[in-house]
Amino acid sequence: MAKKEVSEELKELRSKIQDGKVIIGLDRVIKAVKAKKIEKVFVSSNCPQKTVEDLQYYANLAGVEVAKLDFDNEELGVFCRKNFFISVLGVSA
Repeated sequence: MAKKEVSEELKELRSKIQDGKVIIGLDRVIKAVKAKKIEKVFVSSNCPQKTVEDLQYYANLAGVEVAKLDFDNEELGVFCRKNFFISVLGVSA
């Protein structure tokens, strides 16, 4: 399996993870988006469409960007060095 090219977005995400400025989980991310404590939201490639639509709705109201990653939820969990799957990840300011 070939290594994926690391984009600027992933470099930014990796540095925020190391700084501890991420929020994991749909409920926590939506709550933080409503409170305008999030600057960007990342979703996995296999995140359910209904979840993405709900998240996009609240993000549009708050003016937050939603980015879809090329990783599935299992790969995103490994990328974040967690032992569970991650579908939604928010980056705080």
